[in-house]
Amino acid sequence: MAEYNYQKQIERWEVFEFSCPGKTEGNPFTDYEITGVFKSKNEEVKVDGFYDGEGIYRVRFMPSFEEGYHFEINGNFSESSYNGNFLAVPASGNNHGPVRVAKTYHFAYEDGTPYFPVGTTCYVWEFQSESLQKKTLETLRGGPFNKIRFCILPKHYEYNLREPCTYPYEGKPMDSSGLTNENFQEYLGKTAGNQWDFKRFNPAHFRHIEKCINSLRELGIEADLIVMHNYDRWGFSLMNAECDDLYWNYVIARFSAYRNVWWSLANEYDLMTQKKITDWERYAGILCKKDPYNHLRSIHNCRPFYDHSRPWITHCSIQRQDIYKCAELVAEYREQYKKPVVLDEISYEGNVQYGWGNISGKEMVRRFWEAACRGGYAGHGETFLNPEIVMWWSHGGELHGESPRRLGFLHRILSETPGHGLMPKKMDWDDIAVTTEESVKDTGYYLFYFSFMRPSFRDYYFDDENEYRVEVIDTWGMTIEDRGCFKGKFRVELPGREYIAVRIQRVNQ
Repeated sequence: MAEYNYQKQIERWEVFEFSCPGKTEGNPFTDYEITGVFKSKNEEVKVDGFYDGEGIYRVRFMPSFEEGYHFEINGNFSESSYNGNFLAVPASGNNHGPVRVAKTYHFAYEDGTPYFPVGTTCYVWEFQSESLQKKTLETLRGGPFNKIRFCILPKHYEYNLREPCTYPYEGKPMDSSGLTNENFQEYLGKTAGNQWDFKRFNPAHFRHIEKCINSLRELGIEADLIVMHNYDRWGFSLMNAECDDLYWNYVIARFSAYRNVWWSLANEYDLMTQKKITDWERYAGILCKKDPYNHLRSIHNCRPFYDHSRPWITHCSIQRQDIYKCAELVAEYREQYKKPVVLDEISYEGNVQYGWGNISGKEMVRRFWEAACRGGYAGHGETFLNPEIVMWWSHGGELHGESPRRLGFLHRILSETPGHGLMPKKMDWDDIAVTTEESVKDTGYYLFYFSFMRPSFRDYYFDDENEYRVEVIDTWGMTIEDRGCFKGKFRVELPGREYIAVRIQRVNQ
């Protein structure tokens, strides 16, 4: 029997990996199969393995329970079959398991710890230079973000003209030496000159992404993987159905055992005009069948929304459709889809010429608060012009905007709410009022946000029996002022400026 390797003990929700040599004749990516079956007292899971190059096959598995497991590895990749045992021990540190939908509209880790997403977008940060990747991780380590959207495939777009540090397939790219920001559109859809074998993956490309997923996991950050997109000069968006399905199966086999993975089927699916709804539904079917852990699943739009009521979609990943209204519509989306609403693209803080990337930090923070106070979540991005053409939105690196620290402050406020999240509550016509999703238990928690309005005082009345502690929050200045406790009808004096919130909590009796 050939030499093989696996861990004898790992934490619950960590990645168990079995590896061994196998056949290399022909095309190992298509000619051979490897599968694993994992059994314990509480679960039995079958997963696909994959060929990782250099004659090595791997099978990965994420145990969901703290107990002993037995596994069997089979397939035509080898003349031998394998089996063994390992122990899943309790999770430690920031290992809370995968993120799940909680209370219909919100999220929690599998161990029950509430999760409040404050996401950002860095489309191809992992395909930049090693020094820039390192700088991105350093920025994330000290920042407020606990989710990051990025692509598995390289991206071609304005300000995104460099060749990536790695490619997903064997072969070589077209000559792009004449490519500039002025003529980049001419390269979209052109494939002449590319020489790829879409049935032979470049394992180094996917190993690199796994390294990045691991680095994010160590920082407690969810990896929201964008599997497909239209911004392409290499031909990856134009593969036929057979190669698309091969790609999906390979990606799922490699990445699904990582607890911090989310699946975004596409960025701006509607711009991929060569793909039909039947294609997207087929990809979703593969994902639901082959990912045994049911990681969060979404699909992102440019203009028309996908039908977020589809049962395979776990949460709404939304790009604004209106130049002005966005976060203001969260309550409507909640009511329509009965799922968590994540506004992954509400425009970016920056100064590029396009309306998707030139709002101020104050407007970015306002939109985050508007979304949160309507029971949803928003996503950040940054697009400041600079001579090096390094923008956080795509390349990562350093942050230059005013919003990130304030978004961290918002995350603190959200983390201090009872239960799993906020829900809109109609109080007065001219404010945004929220309570918690556990309001059926009458938590006595209220948060009022005045956005661009600036009242100098506000009158409140809840009941005559209980006392309520009042705090005035400056969402831009990041201050919380304790105003004491009140009973019956009372007035709260306010600073008369924008972006003020009032938090009122019933004093425990």
